[in-house]
Amino acid sequence: MIQFKIEGEFIPLIQLLKVTGLVGTGGDAQAAVMDGLVKCNGEVEFRKRYKVRIGDIIIFGTDKIEVI
Repeated sequence: MIQFKIEGEFIPLIQLLKVTGLVGTGGDAQAAVMDGLVKCNGEVEFRKRYKVRIGDIIIFGTDKIEVI
């Protein structure tokens, strides 16, 4: 599990996938979200501009991100 501390109120989902190194580019992150490969708090998330906030759990493949 990856624990990621955000600075501020939120981080866009695509940016989170990039900064944690789970995808190589923003295009890869957008494709993963649009293909339904990312779950936010147990639900498939198709919005690439989804605002991830403290307490959210993001799952991408076998990787899990806990936002703190």
